[in-house]
Amino acid sequence: MTIEEFRKYAHELVDWMADYLNNIEQYPVKAFVAPGEVLHRIPNMPPETGEPFENIFADFIKIILPGMTHWQHPGFMGYFPANSSPPSVLAEMLTATLAAQCMLWQTSPAATELEERMMQWLAHLCGLPTHWHGVIQDTASSATLCALLTAREKYSAQRQMAINQYGFEGQPIFRIYASAESHSSVEKAVRIAGFGSNNLVKVPTDDNFSLKVELLEQQIKEDLQKGYQPLCVVATLGTTSSTGIDPIGPIGRLCQENHMWLHVDAAYAGTALMLPEYRYLAQELSYADSYVFNPHKWMLTNFDCSAYYVKDKEALLRTFEIMPEYLKTPLDRVVNNYRDWGIPLGRRFRALKLWFVLRTYGAENLRALLRHHINLAKQFASWLKADDRFELMAPVHFNLVCFRLKPKQGEDESFTEQRNEQLLNAINQTGHFFLTHTRLNGKYTLRAVFGQTYVKEKHVRALWHLISQLAL
Repeated sequence: MTIEEFRKYAHELVDWMADYLNNIEQYPVKAFVAPGEVLHRIPNMPPETGEPFENIFADFIKIILPGMTHWQHPGFMGYFPANSSPPSVLAEMLTATLAAQCMLWQTSPAATELEERMMQWLAHLCGLPTHWHGVIQDTASSATLCALLTAREKYSAQRQMAINQYGFEGQPIFRIYASAESHSSVEKAVRIAGFGSNNLVKVPTDDNFSLKVELLEQQIKEDLQKGYQPLCVVATLGTTSSTGIDPIGPIGRLCQENHMWLHVDAAYAGTALMLPEYRYLAQELSYADSYVFNPHKWMLTNFDCSAYYVKDKEALLRTFEIMPEYLKTPLDRVVNNYRDWGIPLGRRFRALKLWFVLRTYGAENLRALLRHHINLAKQFASWLKADDRFELMAPVHFNLVCFRLKPKQGEDESFTEQRNEQLLNAINQTGHFFLTHTRLNGKYTLRAVFGQTYVKEKHVRALWHLISQLAL
């Protein structure tokens, strides 16, 4: 493809992209294809000769688009959103055009220094401790793994960084603690870091789905008596199932007493700290050794962009730094080389889209959008409470509402679950909305999250009208 052809097709694609976003409600939010349907429409072998771009894009429309779930659709209310925005998309276009590999300061000084400043901006906007050091990771899963690896090396028995050098031989059995409602990425990180799933202690939660500190303390004491080494607690601000909030202060004090690392996972709800009325959640974050939240979930910034902060930057660097001759530069000691701040060597220029978003909307408009989403959730919850066919299954802390059809008199729980599963499937089959489910206290629960960029009150009212009609 020549540059002139690129110019022509790029203009056409931008027009299509704008039309797509403008008319996205014309698409069913959920893909209605059978397993293997897309695969069977793609040739088994790659082409020997090049094809015209018109043919490729036509196949994108005909084959790929029908198999996509439209995450930017205002009816997308499942999981957590991965919301986007026009300035973020434009920044991604520039990022792809520059195609920079931003592993070192030297490989793109502007990318490194913009990232440093963006992490400072986010910390200021969210009221995070000023002594923390920030870096952009790809996901919260990677950030949690970084936290556990750093904790492992900092608290290795006898000498720091021993496991990186010598492996686990001669080390105690390390124990990691998290609530029973913590994200599955915690267990994955525990496995990858070599601790073993059996050494992840899942602490029960209270009626608000918050970790019970007294049970955590009891478990730590029992593990010490057994000769284990309590290493890290992963606390959550906004669990995936219900946006439950763990008590950071009491957990942090317990970690200090036992020389343990505290990692705080605020992947989704951390964006809410931009609001003064939620800033109380940050008051005791000074106890945390590491912290993560995802602008790519609720801050209009395209996936992937995960903000990771650490208190002890040197511990992070000692854990990940490897210095082959071909990566050494004269300025290594006076600049940030973010390749040493995480797992991959290669790094995308993620800070650019964050810069575009924060400058385009400003803090004022972002706060207004967050409040809009939270108010939509409160309104939806009020309709549920007023209808005796339904019950709320968890407190509405942010913009997620967990609910279900109530059991009918004398109805077995299995039949209640079946009715709720049928309701969820019926909602999703309309193509207008997409919700997901979880289990809270073992009970099948529907989740509706109102955090999509383009969602308005009319969409929430339409969802409620649909649910009211479908409820059995």
